[in-house]
Amino acid sequence: MSDEDADEEATPAVQLGDGRAVEGAPIARVAARLTWPQTKSDILEKFGETDIRTPDGPQSLATILASVDDTYFDRRQTFIAAVRDVVGHEPVATE
Repeated sequence: MSDEDADEEATPAVQLGDGRAVEGAPIARVAARLTWPQTKSDILEKFGETDIRTPDGPQSLATILASVDDTYFDRRQTFIAAVRDVVGHEPVATE
């Protein structure tokens, strides 16, 4: 491999923006770190203090799940849908 090939691999294929960083973790990342099914109490024990990205700014997962009536999530998609029903489906603002 030549030095030129190594330089091409080191640079990203897609230019990343220079905008403001978005605070909080995506809910999909938190959900991916769990095995399913899960109870609400187990999720809170593992990730309750984690700040989640929302359209209104970061919120702790414990605060979000306090508004969710379900106590058992059979699949990752069920959990994500329940969280999005509370925080909304709008995009997260970066500015």
